[in-house]
Order: sequence, then structure tokens, then C-alpha cells
Amino acid sequence: MENVKILAVVGMSGSGKSVVVNHLTEKGYPKVYFGGMIYKEMEKRGIERTEDGSSEKEFREMIRATEGADWVVRQVIEEVHDLIGAGQKRIILDGVYSWTEYKTLKHEFPGRLTFLAVVVDKNLRYARVARRPERAFDAKAIRERDQSEIENLEKGGPIAAADYYVLNNGTVDETCEQVDGVLKEIDF
Repeated sequence: MENVKILAVVGMSGSGKSVVVNHLTEKGYPKVYFGGMIYKEMEKRGIERTEDGSSEKEFREMIRATEGADWVVRQVIEEVHDLIGAGQKRIILDGVYSWTEYKTLKHEFPGRLTFLAVVVDKNLRYARVARRPERAFDAKAIRERDQSEIENLEKGGPIAAADYYVLNNGTVDETCEQVDGVLKEIDF
């Protein structure tokens, strides 16, 4: 794993994680998407994804309760090792959800992992989520989702413990400039 660096992008729903991850993948970095592990397993089990995201939420909470809080991260670690085995030296992790996942990744990839939190003022985040073309939420629904992710999935820990923060209150270009600054600083 010599010279391997991993950048984990974290943030609340609507913070701009996808904007940041898309910017990084456009640069050619491969990503491993935590939510993708859930989608793959749901498909394997014949569980349909609902438009409002409720089936995904229920399944995510159920799989962690039945298979362990580290189920998703174990799948992610396997994919990361496959990418490293294929010669990848820079890898993006999209969507670390829980404190358990954070600790597991820090243990698995000591000295190779940097956490980047994407944050945005709450009112702006709520407005952006309400305007999303896919999986839009009203203010009540996003508050409920925030509460569920913080209480049931321990999502606040990885954000609070991040190594770097990008404030996504401006334009996409401004956010991407901040990300590029972090990449330069960590020699990614």
C-alpha cells in the first residue's frame, strides 16, 4: 500500500458531497460509494428502492442492526483493497456514515486516510435539498432525516472529526477551488 492515499468525503444530506465527489471523479480518481453497498444488497435481496428513500433508510438501519454496525464499511474496505490491488494510488470514499465506520477505516488504513467534511449553513442546505430534482425533501422531512442519521447512524462523529472542511455556501466553482486547495495541501 505504499504511496496510497484515500480521501473520505463526509457531510449531511444536501451539504454538497456529490458536487465534491463528482469534481474528484472528473479528475480521474476512482470512488467507492457507501450507499452503493446498500443498493447492491437491496437488489440482491429483491428489495425495491422507493422514490422517497424510505426503503433505503429502513434497509440501511436494518442491515446495520442485523449484520453489525460495520457491515457497510467491511464491503467498502474489500472494494478499496481491490482497487489498490489493481494499482490505484488515490481513492475517494463517498459517504462515510457512522463513527463505527470512521474508526474502522482509520484502523484499516493508518496514515493513508484523510477526512474532508463538506458543510453548509443549515437554511441554505434545506433550501437546496428542497430544490433537488431527485429525492427532494421539504424542511420537515430533512429535519427528520438529519435526526435519524445523527441518532441512529452516528453520522455527526465523522463530520466533527474531519481533517479538513469545505464550506459550500457559494458557487460550485468556489467549492471546487477549496477542494483543490485541500488536494494540494495533502499532496493527493
